[in-house]
Amino acid sequence: MRKVAIVGVGQTKFDRRPDASIKEIAFEAFKEAVEDAGIMRGEIEASIICSATHYDKQRTPAGVIAEYLGLNPQPTFNVEAVCASSGVGLRNAWALISSGLHDIVAVVGFQKMTELRSDEIQEVMGRSGDVMWESPFGPTMPAYFAMYANAHMNRYETSEEQLAEVAVKNHFYGAKNPKAMFRKEITVEEVLKSRPIASPLKQFDCCANSDGAACIILAGEEKAQKITDTPVWIAGLGLASSPMSLTSRGTSLTSFTCSVEAAKQAYKMAGITPEDIKVAEVHDCFTITEIINYEDLGFCERGQGGRLVEEEQTYIGGEIPVNVDGGLLAKGHPVGATGASQIRTLVQQLRGEAGETQVKGAGVALAHNLGGIGMYCAVTILKR
Repeated sequence: MRKVAIVGVGQTKFDRRPDASIKEIAFEAFKEAVEDAGIMRGEIEASIICSATHYDKQRTPAGVIAEYLGLNPQPTFNVEAVCASSGVGLRNAWALISSGLHDIVAVVGFQKMTELRSDEIQEVMGRSGDVMWESPFGPTMPAYFAMYANAHMNRYETSEEQLAEVAVKNHFYGAKNPKAMFRKEITVEEVLKSRPIASPLKQFDCCANSDGAACIILAGEEKAQKITDTPVWIAGLGLASSPMSLTSRGTSLTSFTCSVEAAKQAYKMAGITPEDIKVAEVHDCFTITEIINYEDLGFCERGQGGRLVEEEQTYIGGEIPVNVDGGLLAKGHPVGATGASQIRTLVQQLRGEAGETQVKGAGVALAHNLGGIGMYCAVTILKR
């Protein structure tokens, strides 16, 4: 199989965008990525359009977005894996190129979340669980992840203050990110006093839905070396799933089994261990999710995730900087765009283009993109 590199990245600001359609926000990210790669759109041989389609008014968004981007008659594909959609889309693009079927492929992740009322969003997201045995009983996404938080707190004595430390860290870095939805630092006290959502989770423990798009352009080795002097290589990929229903998982709700499996695959493919990762983007839809991810990805021992962030080991200068663009908690979470946004951040880190949030010596990076209530997980390892 051929080596595959990322040669261009782009992203809109994540925010409320009543001024733009899904086609227009996709174009903003696509235009930035094409200019970053220094190619013409006619050189792109296929496109993969990623979104959680149950939020979209447009039934088949891949078709209308590919048309708007001027990518016809090249093939286009729609990928849906809830919040992990563009993480999975990246893997599909890698497969198309590594197999030799295409040389250059664009991955576009997008979502317009704010066209729905908050109660409509919660109802739709609640259907991420089994619609026969779980969703009819009213669980929301915060309620699902509150169960994980309570289980982790009961088993490992993780504290609400440690959960709050995740939000504080991510808002600290979000304040430095011009693409982030929330650009204001917060304190542990503010997190603890924020409005209860689903105990023990409070308002600042939860990410915000937003509108936005991100685009990644990939190329095979020969093309990549002609396009750019700074290719970022895809070194490892992992993809796994878990049962839709929590009752079918048979776990203590202190781990996402799909994350453990996807990480194992990615580390093996890249030929590295967790100690080799210099910077990471992990899925922090809720503060507890980031803490569990530390443990599932091997950044610390089981039960030590809370202590890792409390000791500021996941800040720049610590053992493993995590979510130094603000993560979902501060940057925002336009579901289909999140995985591609994570990759964009890490590409900039590996190129040395991250400005004041640059991690020194960042040569190996990891992106972790979780879907729904932990049904899907895509882990991607990048190298310079």
